[in-house]
Amino acid sequence: MLRANPGLVVQGLGATLGGREVLRGISLEVAAGEMVALIGPSGAGKTTLLRAIAGLLASNGEIIAQGQPALVFQQHALANRLTARDNVLVGGLGRMGFWRAALRLWPRAEMALAEASLARVGLAGLGGRRADRLSGGQRQRVAIARALHQQSHILLADEPVASLDPALAEGVLSLLQDLARRHGLAVLVSLHQHDLAARFADRLLCLEDGCLKNA
Repeated sequence: MLRANPGLVVQGLGATLGGREVLRGISLEVAAGEMVALIGPSGAGKTTLLRAIAGLLASNGEIIAQGQPALVFQQHALANRLTARDNVLVGGLGRMGFWRAALRLWPRAEMALAEASLARVGLAGLGGRRADRLSGGQRQRVAIARALHQQSHILLADEPVASLDPALAEGVLSLLQDLARRHGLAVLVSLHQHDLAARFADRLLCLEDGCLKNA
């Protein structure tokens, strides 16, 4: 169980890409233990917003969070030739340093944490399997485990079920819901499937043309 935390607060966030303003005055809150779905059409700025909150894009405004938010990328961003365990361990680079990853000199404590993260997403016993030998649903779960390995209290997920069939999509969203409710994470997930968002999220936020609208 992770420590209690106040969740995520974003106030007046704006972002510009290529000279064009793509996010304007975004304010939102996600409480610890809550899963919030960000919905909206393609090109609305959902990915940009999540990347800005994660600190991967320059933005203005204020982001209040306990620690660095962890981002689950839409296309997994796994190294195919590495095992599931090694992909998860990459999430701990901030603690270990790049040279350990390059030489795969993982501390035992990090190895144990990686296995625990895999177990939390339902992949116990699959740590030694190469990423390119995992199913699409398993690969997405490894990506979530890697984010968990960052030991963040805030989990951001960018269209995590876009390439999955309905049954696998429901499994991944159920997992994210469980991580919020049982483990106290603040979870913000972008989705284009309104029906799934309504079923699994505690609240919906609608992003259109770089602004939040009523869902």
